[in-house]
Amino acid sequence: MTIDWSHFTPWMSLAGGLMLGMAAAVFVLVNGRILGISGIVGGLLRPRAGDVGWRLSFVLGMVAAPALWFALAGSVAVRVDASWAMVLVAGLLVGMGTRYGSGCTSGHGVCGLSRLSPRSLVATVSFMGAGFVAVYVVRHWLG
Repeated sequence: MTIDWSHFTPWMSLAGGLMLGMAAAVFVLVNGRILGISGIVGGLLRPRAGDVGWRLSFVLGMVAAPALWFALAGSVAVRVDASWAMVLVAGLLVGMGTRYGSGCTSGHGVCGLSRLSPRSLVATVSFMGAGFVAVYVVRHWLG
């Protein structure tokens, strides 16, 4: 394995991780809710009175932030080494996994682990392990 040193961004990655952690902490302190994207979006599919506004605002903010970045800073080169079919299948599998696992990577991996949740530890180890195995199989067995 080699590292592409020209695209290695530890400081930007650290800053992004700190911002995500702070957002999760503020969200739970202000709202008393876990910052799990699948739960927030899932709540829009079965709306309850008084619950739609903040969920919709959150999702719109997630869509608006990259649009604002694009408007201010221009486009960013994105390279995806997979076909659209593979991306679609992967997205569906992740969606199914979030339903079976009762949460997503942000809910379990960021918020759950920070609360020392045993269920989140098992979930995080499971999806990280499955990801490692999937990458190995796709890159080394399927070519």
